[in-house]
Amino acid sequence: MKTFKELGLNNNLLKIIEEVGFDEPTEIQEKVIPLALAGKDVVAESATGSGKTLAFGAPILEKIKTGEGLQVLILTPTRELAEQDSRFIRIFSKYIPLKIITIYGGVSLLPQTRDLERADVVVGTPGRILDHISRRTINLSRIKILVLDEADRMLDMGFIDDVTEIINHCSRNRQTLLFSATISGEIAKIAKRYTINPVAVSAVSYVDPSKLRQVYYDIPTKEKFSLLVHLLVEENSKLVMVFCNTKRTADFIGNNLKNSGFDALTLHGDLNQNQRKRVLEHFHKSEKFILVCTDVAARGLDIKNVSHVYNYDSPKTSIDYIHRIGRTARAGKDGKAITLLSDRDYDNFRKINEDSSLKIEKVQVPRFERVFVKAPESRGNRWGRSGNRNFGRERQFERRRR
Repeated sequence: MKTFKELGLNNNLLKIIEEVGFDEPTEIQEKVIPLALAGKDVVAESATGSGKTLAFGAPILEKIKTGEGLQVLILTPTRELAEQDSRFIRIFSKYIPLKIITIYGGVSLLPQTRDLERADVVVGTPGRILDHISRRTINLSRIKILVLDEADRMLDMGFIDDVTEIINHCSRNRQTLLFSATISGEIAKIAKRYTINPVAVSAVSYVDPSKLRQVYYDIPTKEKFSLLVHLLVEENSKLVMVFCNTKRTADFIGNNLKNSGFDALTLHGDLNQNQRKRVLEHFHKSEKFILVCTDVAARGLDIKNVSHVYNYDSPKTSIDYIHRIGRTARAGKDGKAITLLSDRDYDNFRKINEDSSLKIEKVQVPRFERVFVKAPESRGNRWGRSGNRNFGRERQFERRRR
C-alpha cells in the first residue's frame, strides 16, 4: 500500500488530506490517481464508498488552475450525488482555491447562470446541464477533464442520450474519467466511443466480508412490519437503512415507524430538493436514526457508520442486493444485512442466491408483538387491519414458533 505522498500529490493537498484524517489511500485511489495525474483516460469499476470521489477529485485539484474559465465537468445521475461530490471537492480545495458550483433541476436557473460565469468546476445532472447548453449559459468547449460518476446509474435512469449529447459539446482534447459500480456491455460501448486508450481498473469490494453478517427471516407479508419493529428494538443498531422497492412502500414504512416512536425519515424521488436535503443532513448528524429509502434515491450516496441494512423488500438482482448491503461493514466495522422474506419476494430472492459469493443465513423468527399499522389512505381505508386509532399504543402479543 502506497502513501498519498507516494501517489505524487502536492503539499497543499497532502496537508488537507492529513487534516481530514485520511491515513492511507483506498484501493481505487491508489490505482486511479497516478493514471489520472499522468493524463490517462480511466474506466474504473468501483463501489459506492470505495473512495472514488477523491480518486477523481485529487487529479482535478492538482491540474486545474483558477481563473481560466470552466475546465472541469462532473456528471452525476442525482442531485444528492452532485451535492455530495461538490461538498467533498470543496473540502479538499481549502488550500487550492477553485470556484466549484453545483447544477441540478428543481431550483432557479438565474443563480446558476450567474455562478457559471466564474466557475472553474461544474458538478451537475444531465437534464439541467442540457438546459444551460440550450440557453448558451454554459460553454464546454474548454473542458480539460470530464468525469462520469455512477455511469451505470445514469444508464439505468434513461440519461444516456442526454449524456452523449453533453459529451459531444465538450472539447475533444480532454481527459475522461468514467466511474461505474459495474461495467456492463453498454457501459463498455460508451467507454470505447468517448475515451482514448483508456486504462481499466477495478476496486469493487470495500465491504469487509468477515465483518458482515447476512441473514434472512421467512415471514408472512402481514407480519413483516411487526418483525421489523421488533428487530429495530432488539438489535444493537445505530444508523439504519431500510430499503423498499417502491416509493409507496417507503412512505408506508417510514410513516408507521415514526408513529411507533422511531426517529425515521423517508427518502425517494417524489421529495423536493429541500426535503431531500433536510433528510440527508439529519441522517449525517445523527448517531441513531433510520433512513427508509428506495434504491434510486440512495444510489451513490456515501453514508458512513451504517450498522444495519434491512431489505424490507427483496431487490430484483444480486447486483442491487450487493449495492444495498455494501452500505455497512465498512472500514473495519461490524455490520449486519437483514432481509425480510415473504411469498412475494421468493422469485427475486431465488435470483439473488444464484450468486454463489453471497452467504445469506436463514434464522429462526423470534417471538414478537403484533404492531397495528396505519394503512395507506389511497386505498380508501384510513386505518390498518386492526381498525385501532391508538396506533403504536395497543399491541397484541403474538407467539411464533418456528
